[in-house]
Amino acid sequence: MTPVFWHWLVAGVVLIGAEALVPGTYLLWPGIAAFITGMVAYMAPGLGWEVHAVIFAVLTVLTAVAGRRLYAKLKEPQSQAPLLNKRAAQLVGSVHTLDTPILDGYGRMKLGDTTWKVAGPDLPTGAKVKVVDSDGIVLKVEPLT
Repeated sequence: MTPVFWHWLVAGVVLIGAEALVPGTYLLWPGIAAFITGMVAYMAPGLGWEVHAVIFAVLTVLTAVAGRRLYAKLKEPQSQAPLLNKRAAQLVGSVHTLDTPILDGYGRMKLGDTTWKVAGPDLPTGAKVKVVDSDGIVLKVEPLT
């Protein structure tokens, strides 16, 4: 029995539907290829099953390659601000005044509406410091001379 266009359309719908049950995108690309093969078979009804199989195979490879490129492009960083959501890293290089002294290497400093833990040499309250690095939520500071 020679497959007709609706065989390919049903195969495409089944493969795309089964994609929801399988991790990854393994069945999406053959499903799309089967659906397109069905449309080609509808527009050119005289093609044999061999031609259908070749069209399906070529379209499966093409859709998989196109999908891989699309996913690679989507994974690229979209932001022009690499420090967005990295508040501690944004503060590196800024100069501030200590609200509390740094004792035994640690203290606290209020910046805006946030109190930060700071690490650096022992300094008195009111000393000017420059943020030189961050380690998680701890700002590493040096005295400004």
